[in-house]
Amino acid sequence: MNLPFTLTQTELFELLLNLAPTRPVFIWGAPGIGKSALVQKFADEVGMPCVSLLGSQLAPEDIIGIPQIRGNTSEFLPPKMIARTEPYVLFLDELNACSQEVQKAFYSLIHERRVGEYHLPEGSVVIGAGNRTQDGAIVKTMSSALINRMFHVQLVANAREWLNWAYENELHPWVIDYITQRPDHLFSEPPKTEEPYSTPRSWHMLSDALKEYHVGEDGQDVSIATLRVLAYGCLTPGHAGMFLAFTKNAGNKHLLNEIIKGDKNWPASPEDRDVLYFVAQSFRARLLHDLPREKQKLNQEAQYLTHRAKAMLKQLAQINYELAQMVVSADEGKTLPEWFMIEIVRDMPRLVTD
Repeated sequence: MNLPFTLTQTELFELLLNLAPTRPVFIWGAPGIGKSALVQKFADEVGMPCVSLLGSQLAPEDIIGIPQIRGNTSEFLPPKMIARTEPYVLFLDELNACSQEVQKAFYSLIHERRVGEYHLPEGSVVIGAGNRTQDGAIVKTMSSALINRMFHVQLVANAREWLNWAYENELHPWVIDYITQRPDHLFSEPPKTEEPYSTPRSWHMLSDALKEYHVGEDGQDVSIATLRVLAYGCLTPGHAGMFLAFTKNAGNKHLLNEIIKGDKNWPASPEDRDVLYFVAQSFRARLLHDLPREKQKLNQEAQYLTHRAKAMLKQLAQINYELAQMVVSADEGKTLPEWFMIEIVRDMPRLVTD
């Protein structure tokens, strides 16, 4: 399912606080984007325990329970983890990975908050979540009856919000500094082939790995071969290579800002070619992030960045023409603002037309 709108973690958290107590909500989103963590945060906020069921591992009897004869009749006894006496948050993760039989077992639980004769305690909340078809995860078609019983939202990764969370949870400073410079690398769409790819979860895993190796702490260091294993084991290959270039010059994490201010120049030595590539990529990401789509919305900082960007592109073209072209070219559907490109064509026509 692709909805015509998306929500960040903060926006969705606010929606859950207002809507989830009265209507079941289904969260769509790519693997590793933070759906489970958000539901747990919601449960903590409302002061209720969170019970998670993984749809891909359930059978119908795990929901409706098993029959027990009582006198001349029988009744179904729901599982202990569902049949609670106090209100709680029931999180149905990977709900769209269930078989059709399991989906049917969820109908009354989602719509009426009951299983057989057992009713969820008053005040309980039901939240579902699942991956999209294009994510390459285990996904089955959800029945129209099940879809119609839930309110649907789509979660997206937001670098600024994730960085706030990363600071609060003390992730490794290299990971925080890198995403600060390359917020566009926080998440990439799942690849068609079987290989790691970047998500908020995979950056968290990399942070844990760096901490386990005590990388950058008290002068501790590891070989480039080990760093390569750690980065390429978690991230999109292109992001892993860029992260390695960043770690090589972790002491120069403010280099781009210093170049923008005019305090330093682009690294031009042949041995710094990987650093030049990383800074150029970061420069493009900064322009995409900070320049408004409409010129009349330029603030003072963006005006200064626009002025410096033209001079920086000229300097970069003298060092490496292909990298200068890479900065202004369209890539993965992301283009610089049209008004900025018009100025670049006017001042440096060959850079754009070659």
